[in-house]
Amino acid sequence: MIVCIAEKPSVARDIARILGANSSHDGYMEGNGYQVTWTFGHLCTLKEPGDYTQAWKPWALTQLPMIPQRFGIKLINDKGIEKQFKIIEGLMQKADGIVNCGDAGQEGELIQRWVMQKAKATCPVKRLWISSMTDEAIKEGFASLKDQGDYQPLYLAGLSRAIGDWLLGMNATRLYTLKYGQNRQVLSIGRVQTPTLALIVNRQKEIENFKPEPYWVLATVYRDTTFTATKGKFTSQEEGEKAFATIEGKPFEVTKVEKKEGKEQPPQLYDLTSLQVDCNRKFGYSAEMTLNLIQSLYEKKYTTYPRVDTQYLSDDIYPKCPQTLNGLYQTKFDGVQPYAEFIKPIGGKTLNKTKRVFDTSKVTDHHAIIPTGVVPQNLTDLERKVFDLVARRFIAVFLPDCKFSTTTVLGEVKGDETVEFKVTGKEILDPGWRVVQGKVQKEEEEAGNTDEERTLPTFVKGESGDHKPTLTEKWTTPPAYYNEASLLRAMETAGKFVEDETLRAAMKENGIGRPSSRAGIIETLFKRHYIKRERKRLIATPTGIELIDLIREELLKSCELTGIWEKKLRDIEHQKYDAQQFIEELKQQVTEIVNEVMTDSTNRRVTVLSDADLKKVKSPKAEAAPKPKATRKTKAAKQQEAAPQAQADGIKEGDVCPACGQGHIIKGKTAYGCSRWKEGCTFRAPLGDK
Repeated sequence: MIVCIAEKPSVARDIARILGANSSHDGYMEGNGYQVTWTFGHLCTLKEPGDYTQAWKPWALTQLPMIPQRFGIKLINDKGIEKQFKIIEGLMQKADGIVNCGDAGQEGELIQRWVMQKAKATCPVKRLWISSMTDEAIKEGFASLKDQGDYQPLYLAGLSRAIGDWLLGMNATRLYTLKYGQNRQVLSIGRVQTPTLALIVNRQKEIENFKPEPYWVLATVYRDTTFTATKGKFTSQEEGEKAFATIEGKPFEVTKVEKKEGKEQPPQLYDLTSLQVDCNRKFGYSAEMTLNLIQSLYEKKYTTYPRVDTQYLSDDIYPKCPQTLNGLYQTKFDGVQPYAEFIKPIGGKTLNKTKRVFDTSKVTDHHAIIPTGVVPQNLTDLERKVFDLVARRFIAVFLPDCKFSTTTVLGEVKGDETVEFKVTGKEILDPGWRVVQGKVQKEEEEAGNTDEERTLPTFVKGESGDHKPTLTEKWTTPPAYYNEASLLRAMETAGKFVEDETLRAAMKENGIGRPSSRAGIIETLFKRHYIKRERKRLIATPTGIELIDLIREELLKSCELTGIWEKKLRDIEHQKYDAQQFIEELKQQVTEIVNEVMTDSTNRRVTVLSDADLKKVKSPKAEAAPKPKATRKTKAAKQQEAAPQAQADGIKEGDVCPACGQGHIIKGKTAYGCSRWKEGCTFRAPLGDK
């Protein structure tokens, strides 16, 4: 009899159906020479300190560091788990062979290996390794089962991670709780959670300590188009006034008109982090919610394995893509086929294949998240939104590049000194892949969340005329608070803010945490009362701030050092680093941390926060910029802009913004606004007032 063990009952039922194991028993399915059973995620865990020696059961500084000679595992103390394990143990001890059908990743490998070890299984073990839960994928997987030994490095990496987290978490948490906690408050310290908290705390301190500084921007409106001085910001008002006086009353001349055509490639496919980032930005979903939703879509066979950190597909996926697109073509939501119009033009044609999408060298265990081609049924609204993002991103990579032209116009005003001005406009010539962005993109544009693309009037080199210069006082602004989207990006790149996709991909190896664990880390910080949400902002609480301030050991709170650990764990997985060496290094580092903290003779303590206290915590405020002084304008400009902002009667697209004097009026679906909304201009006039 062959025993197959899956990670959860729903997955086991799918596998049993494919194998013909249709007879139900308590805790397993049987038939056709197979017994298919399941875990509920982790059934086993590393032993706790008190399981190794009674001396480690009570929390005592004198017993630190706790370093077991040999780590052991035990069953999690739960009656349901104990019952299911006895069933698994009985099946495995009589089995002729075992197929590990656990989640095809590091954590899934660890879960099932521990269960097999605890059950003392001795028969040969094969590994089912698949990237989607479709019937076809399961059949293909069983037709090409791998040897368990092929995944030994994956297991060693998972085991090293678990032991590393135990060594640091158990020792540092007891150390800091006993040394600095009060009223039985546990101060949780973790290999990933503490550097993540440090990111939030350090950003918050930057904001609190920020001192706004004034600067002045010189601009001018010529032919209803706002040109900005190329000299940039003036750091003193006198300097700006001098430049303003130089050009007032003198003609503006166009000196150069340059038009360049360009192409914009489709965005890369989703990995888990980029999907979590988009779902947070577009829908406000937490990282954990997105992970749960995409995991559900995977288990329902609609999308591929989600816990991935690559945005590429292996070359063997290419021949299957027409079938996947056909499934999307047939997809209906509320009787409407949302993807048919985008797929129709490429149906039956040879699909575009680029290294930006298909690159086997960039894929290890799993490829990017894509639809499976199975037509989705009965999705919740939340699931549909996530599926829609994945589906549109997949279709986009086969569509043409977006073609646009960028027009740059330079002009100058000659006075005592010549002042040069510049404006840039972008015009979409052929939307290409952008047509697939659909409703989500339109909603973003209406909310003012995309860069304004505008077409400039036709300018001719040498033309000249009157203009209306303005000198606007502005103030520097502090960095933004982290939200879940920006925090995930920072975790991915070890605290570096990186938007460039290529560079970000190169830094992923040194990120902190795994894509699948980052959501849980953020949730842990909430549960520990180290951070709280304030709208989309992540705010560090007094407890979180004081904890980071207490920690002198860079190893515990440095993203870069934690990123180096993460790189070593990846190297263990790829047989480039020795697992035992990783553990020995951590033992040494933990010993040094304990010795360092023990020598602290201060009597510092960390604030205890109750749930009620947490609600009272207000976000810190950066020093407010003084109210800007009146913008310097010509008399003609002042008269033209004398109408109050509330009235939209005289407003039209392209006008200079009456609020900031620098941007130009753009028209949204419900209101007029300023093109410089990203820079802080709040002008808004409802269309209904016109």
